[in-house]
Amino acid sequence: MRIALLQMTSGIDPAVNAATLTSGIAQAAAGGASMLFTPEMSGLIDRDRDRGAGNITTEDSDPVLAAVRAAAAEHRLWVHLGSLAVRREDGKLANRGFVIDDRGAIRARYDKLHLFDVDLPTGESWRESASYGAGDSASVVETPAGTLGLSICYDLRFADLYRALSDAGATLLAVPAAFTRPTGAAHWHILLRARAIEAGAYVIAAAQTGVHEDGRATFGHSLVIDPWGEVILDMGEEAGLGFAEIDLARVADVRGRIPVLSHRRSIPAVKVAR
Repeated sequence: MRIALLQMTSGIDPAVNAATLTSGIAQAAAGGASMLFTPEMSGLIDRDRDRGAGNITTEDSDPVLAAVRAAAAEHRLWVHLGSLAVRREDGKLANRGFVIDDRGAIRARYDKLHLFDVDLPTGESWRESASYGAGDSASVVETPAGTLGLSICYDLRFADLYRALSDAGATLLAVPAAFTRPTGAAHWHILLRARAIEAGAYVIAAAQTGVHEDGRATFGHSLVIDPWGEVILDMGEEAGLGFAEIDLARVADVRGRIPVLSHRRSIPAVKVAR
Protein backbone atom coordinates (compact mmCIF):
# COMPACT_ATOMS: atom_id res chain seq x y z
CA MET A 1 0.00 0.00 0.00
CA ARG A 2 1.44 3.34 -1.05
CA ILE A 3 0.89 6.39 1.14
CA ALA A 4 1.93 10.03 0.75
CA LEU A 5 2.95 12.68 3.28
CA LEU A 6 2.63 16.41 2.67
CA GLN A 7 5.27 18.44 4.53
CA MET A 8 4.05 22.04 4.77
CA THR A 9 5.04 25.54 5.82
CA SER A 10 1.52 26.70 6.61
CA GLY A 11 0.95 30.42 6.88
CA ILE A 12 -1.60 32.97 8.04
CA ASP A 13 -3.95 32.79 5.02
CA PRO A 14 -6.25 29.73 5.02
CA ALA A 15 -6.94 30.12 1.29
CA VAL A 16 -3.24 29.74 0.46
CA ASN A 17 -2.95 26.73 2.75
CA ALA A 18 -6.06 25.17 1.21
CA ALA A 19 -4.51 25.54 -2.24
CA THR A 20 -1.36 23.77 -1.03
CA LEU A 21 -3.48 20.95 0.40
CA THR A 22 -5.63 20.45 -2.69
CA SER A 23 -2.54 20.49 -4.92
CA GLY A 24 -0.94 17.91 -2.63
CA ILE A 25 -4.02 15.69 -2.88
CA ALA A 26 -3.90 15.82 -6.68
CA GLN A 27 -0.18 15.03 -6.71
CA ALA A 28 -0.53 12.21 -4.20
CA ALA A 29 -3.27 10.58 -6.26
CA ALA A 30 -1.25 10.98 -9.45
CA GLY A 31 1.71 9.35 -7.68
CA GLY A 32 -0.30 6.24 -6.90
CA ALA A 33 -0.99 6.82 -3.20
CA SER A 34 -4.12 5.46 -1.59
CA MET A 35 -3.96 7.88 1.33
CA LEU A 36 -2.37 11.27 2.09
CA PHE A 37 -1.25 12.46 5.53
CA THR A 38 -0.89 16.18 6.34
CA PRO A 39 0.58 18.03 9.38
CA GLU A 40 -0.89 19.57 12.48
CA MET A 41 -2.48 22.98 11.83
CA SER A 42 -2.54 22.43 8.07
CA GLY A 43 -5.08 25.22 7.57
CA LEU A 44 -3.58 28.05 9.64
CA ILE A 45 -0.47 28.85 11.65
CA ASP A 46 -0.70 32.27 13.26
CA ARG A 47 0.44 33.08 16.80
CA ASP A 48 -1.15 36.53 16.56
CA ARG A 49 -4.35 35.50 18.35
CA ASP A 50 -6.38 38.54 17.35
CA ARG A 51 -5.51 38.20 13.66
CA GLY A 52 -5.85 34.43 13.67
CA ALA A 53 -9.22 34.49 15.42
CA GLY A 54 -10.83 36.01 12.36
CA ASN A 55 -9.82 32.97 10.32
CA ILE A 56 -11.08 30.31 12.73
CA THR A 57 -14.64 29.08 12.25
CA THR A 58 -16.82 26.16 13.27
CA GLU A 59 -16.17 22.84 11.58
CA ASP A 60 -19.28 23.19 9.40
CA SER A 61 -18.08 26.55 8.07
CA ASP A 62 -14.37 25.83 7.70
CA PRO A 63 -13.28 26.56 4.09
CA VAL A 64 -10.08 24.49 4.34
CA LEU A 65 -11.98 21.40 5.47
CA ALA A 66 -14.52 21.91 2.68
CA ALA A 67 -11.76 22.24 0.08
CA VAL A 68 -9.98 19.10 1.28
CA ARG A 69 -13.20 17.07 1.31
CA ALA A 70 -13.99 18.17 -2.24
CA ALA A 71 -10.48 17.37 -3.47
CA ALA A 72 -10.50 13.96 -1.76
CA ALA A 73 -13.74 13.11 -3.56
CA GLU A 74 -12.51 14.47 -6.89
CA HIS A 75 -9.27 12.49 -6.81
CA ARG A 76 -10.72 9.46 -4.97
CA LEU A 77 -8.08 9.65 -2.26
CA TRP A 78 -8.34 9.10 1.49
CA VAL A 79 -6.85 11.99 3.51
CA HIS A 80 -5.75 12.27 7.11
CA LEU A 81 -6.02 16.02 7.59
CA GLY A 82 -3.59 16.23 10.51
CA SER A 83 -5.43 19.03 12.26
CA LEU A 84 -7.25 22.32 11.92
CA ALA A 85 -8.12 24.96 14.48
CA VAL A 86 -11.91 24.93 14.76
CA ARG A 87 -14.29 26.80 17.04
CA ARG A 88 -16.27 24.75 19.56
CA GLU A 89 -19.76 25.51 20.84
CA ASP A 90 -18.37 26.49 24.27
CA GLY A 91 -16.26 29.29 22.76
CA LYS A 92 -12.96 27.42 23.12
CA LEU A 93 -11.01 26.20 20.13
CA ALA A 94 -10.23 22.58 19.28
CA ASN A 95 -7.06 21.31 17.64
CA ARG A 96 -8.94 18.72 15.59
CA GLY A 97 -7.77 16.06 13.15
CA PHE A 98 -9.98 14.47 10.48
CA VAL A 99 -9.93 11.26 8.47
CA ILE A 100 -11.70 11.83 5.16
CA ASP A 101 -12.55 9.01 2.77
CA ASP A 102 -12.34 8.91 -1.02
CA ARG A 103 -15.90 10.22 -1.35
CA GLY A 104 -15.19 13.25 0.84
CA ALA A 105 -17.00 11.93 3.91
CA ILE A 106 -15.53 12.44 7.39
CA ARG A 107 -14.88 8.98 8.84
CA ALA A 108 -13.25 10.06 12.13
CA ARG A 109 -12.40 13.10 14.23
CA TYR A 110 -9.89 13.53 17.02
CA ASP A 111 -9.36 16.52 19.33
CA LYS A 112 -5.84 16.78 20.74
CA LEU A 113 -5.75 15.42 24.28
CA HIS A 114 -2.49 16.89 25.60
CA LEU A 115 -2.00 20.64 25.27
CA PHE A 116 1.44 22.20 24.82
CA ASP A 117 2.15 24.63 27.68
CA VAL A 118 5.92 25.07 28.02
CA ASP A 119 8.74 27.56 28.51
CA LEU A 120 11.81 26.57 26.49
CA PRO A 121 15.44 27.46 27.31
CA THR A 122 15.53 29.43 24.03
CA GLY A 123 13.04 31.90 25.52
CA GLU A 124 10.12 30.53 23.49
CA SER A 125 6.91 30.24 25.51
CA TRP A 126 3.80 28.38 24.36
CA ARG A 127 0.40 28.26 26.08
CA GLU A 128 -1.92 26.16 23.95
CA SER A 129 -4.43 25.90 26.79
CA ALA A 130 -4.96 29.68 26.72
CA SER A 131 -7.10 29.25 23.61
CA TYR A 132 -7.71 25.55 23.14
CA GLY A 133 -9.76 22.98 25.02
CA ALA A 134 -8.44 19.44 25.33
CA GLY A 135 -10.20 16.49 23.76
CA ASP A 136 -11.90 13.86 25.87
CA SER A 137 -11.49 10.64 23.87
CA ALA A 138 -9.09 8.66 21.71
CA SER A 139 -9.94 7.45 18.21
CA VAL A 140 -9.13 4.64 15.78
CA VAL A 141 -10.55 4.23 12.28
CA GLU A 142 -10.37 1.68 9.47
CA THR A 143 -8.59 3.01 6.37
CA PRO A 144 -7.22 1.43 3.17
CA ALA A 145 -3.74 1.52 4.74
CA GLY A 146 -4.81 -0.25 7.96
CA THR A 147 -6.42 0.51 11.30
CA LEU A 148 -5.28 4.04 12.09
CA GLY A 149 -4.85 5.43 15.60
CA LEU A 150 -5.03 9.22 15.82
CA SER A 151 -2.88 11.61 17.85
CA ILE A 152 -1.44 15.11 17.42
CA CYS A 153 2.05 16.50 18.12
CA TYR A 154 2.54 16.87 21.90
CA ASP A 155 0.56 13.65 22.43
CA LEU A 156 3.75 11.93 21.28
CA ARG A 157 5.24 12.30 24.77
CA PHE A 158 2.47 10.28 26.43
CA ALA A 159 3.02 6.59 25.76
CA ASP A 160 -0.25 5.52 27.44
CA LEU A 161 -2.23 6.99 24.53
CA TYR A 162 -0.41 4.79 22.01
CA ARG A 163 -0.85 1.75 24.24
CA ALA A 164 -4.60 2.42 24.23
CA LEU A 165 -4.65 2.90 20.44
CA SER A 166 -2.74 -0.31 19.74
CA ASP A 167 -4.87 -2.20 22.29
CA ALA A 168 -7.88 -0.99 20.26
CA GLY A 169 -6.42 -2.55 17.11
CA ALA A 170 -4.31 0.20 15.55
CA THR A 171 -1.65 -1.05 13.14
CA LEU A 172 -0.76 2.51 12.09
CA LEU A 173 -0.22 5.48 14.40
CA ALA A 174 -0.57 9.01 12.99
CA VAL A 175 1.39 11.82 14.65
CA PRO A 176 0.83 15.04 12.65
CA ALA A 177 2.97 17.77 14.19
CA ALA A 178 4.36 21.28 14.26
CA PHE A 179 7.38 20.53 16.46
CA THR A 180 9.64 23.41 17.46
CA ARG A 181 13.22 23.15 16.25
CA PRO A 182 14.84 22.73 19.71
CA THR A 183 12.48 19.95 20.81
CA GLY A 184 12.48 18.40 17.36
CA ALA A 185 16.25 18.13 17.18
CA ALA A 186 16.38 16.60 20.66
CA HIS A 187 13.40 14.24 20.71
CA TRP A 188 11.46 13.87 17.43
CA HIS A 189 13.18 10.82 15.93
CA ILE A 190 13.73 9.11 19.27
CA LEU A 191 10.14 9.35 20.49
CA LEU A 192 8.59 8.37 17.17
CA ARG A 193 10.82 5.30 16.88
CA ALA A 194 9.98 4.36 20.47
CA ARG A 195 6.23 4.58 19.81
CA ALA A 196 6.61 2.33 16.74
CA ILE A 197 8.66 -0.25 18.65
CA GLU A 198 6.39 -0.26 21.71
CA ALA A 199 3.25 -0.83 19.63
CA GLY A 200 4.74 -2.95 16.85
CA ALA A 201 3.03 -0.55 14.46
CA TYR A 202 3.84 1.85 11.65
CA VAL A 203 4.19 5.48 12.72
CA ILE A 204 3.28 8.13 10.15
CA ALA A 205 4.28 11.64 11.16
CA ALA A 206 3.57 14.47 8.70
CA ALA A 207 5.18 17.67 9.94
CA GLN A 208 5.34 21.41 9.51
CA THR A 209 8.72 22.78 8.43
CA GLY A 210 10.66 26.00 7.96
CA VAL A 211 10.07 29.60 9.01
CA HIS A 212 6.40 30.56 8.96
CA GLU A 213 4.77 33.91 8.21
CA ASP A 214 4.06 34.47 11.90
CA GLY A 215 7.78 34.12 12.73
CA ARG A 216 7.83 30.68 14.31
CA ALA A 217 10.18 27.95 13.02
CA THR A 218 9.31 24.27 12.85
CA PHE A 219 11.51 21.20 12.61
CA GLY A 220 10.25 19.31 9.56
CA HIS A 221 11.55 15.75 9.09
CA SER A 222 8.22 14.12 8.31
CA LEU A 223 8.80 10.44 9.04
CA VAL A 224 7.44 7.00 8.31
CA ILE A 225 8.76 4.37 10.70
CA ASP A 226 8.11 0.64 10.43
CA PRO A 227 7.09 -1.62 13.36
CA TRP A 228 10.71 -2.62 13.99
CA GLY A 229 11.64 1.03 14.50
CA GLU A 230 13.37 1.49 11.15
CA VAL A 231 12.95 4.88 9.43
CA ILE A 232 11.71 4.22 5.91
CA LEU A 233 11.07 7.88 5.01
CA ASP A 234 12.66 11.07 6.34
CA MET A 235 11.67 14.16 4.35
CA GLY A 236 14.31 16.46 5.83
CA GLU A 237 13.54 20.18 5.95
CA GLU A 238 12.08 20.97 2.52
CA ALA A 239 8.34 21.38 2.08
CA GLY A 240 6.78 19.01 -0.41
CA LEU A 241 5.40 15.54 -0.99
CA GLY A 242 6.94 12.21 -0.02
CA PHE A 243 5.87 8.60 -0.58
CA ALA A 244 6.30 5.38 1.39
CA GLU A 245 5.14 1.77 1.16
CA ILE A 246 3.13 0.21 3.99
CA ASP A 247 3.09 -3.59 4.34
CA LEU A 248 0.79 -4.84 7.10
CA ALA A 249 2.49 -8.24 6.94
CA ARG A 250 5.42 -6.43 8.55
CA VAL A 251 3.20 -5.62 11.56
CA ALA A 252 2.22 -9.28 11.94
CA ASP A 253 5.84 -10.39 11.59
CA VAL A 254 7.16 -7.99 14.24
CA ARG A 255 4.33 -8.69 16.67
CA GLY A 256 4.90 -12.41 16.18
CA ARG A 257 8.58 -12.09 17.00
CA ILE A 258 8.07 -9.87 20.06
CA PRO A 259 4.43 -10.21 21.19
CA VAL A 260 4.41 -7.19 23.47
CA LEU A 261 0.70 -6.52 23.02
CA SER A 262 -0.27 -9.90 24.43
CA HIS A 263 2.25 -9.51 27.27
CA ARG A 264 0.86 -6.20 28.51
CA ARG A 265 -0.47 -6.18 32.05
CA SER A 266 -2.30 -3.67 34.17
CA ILE A 267 0.22 -1.97 36.44
CA PRO A 268 -0.57 -2.59 40.12
CA ALA A 269 -0.47 0.15 42.69
CA VAL A 270 3.02 1.55 43.20
CA LYS A 271 4.51 0.91 46.62
CA VAL A 272 6.49 3.88 47.88
CA ALA A 273 9.23 2.91 50.34
CA ARG A 274 10.30 5.58 52.82
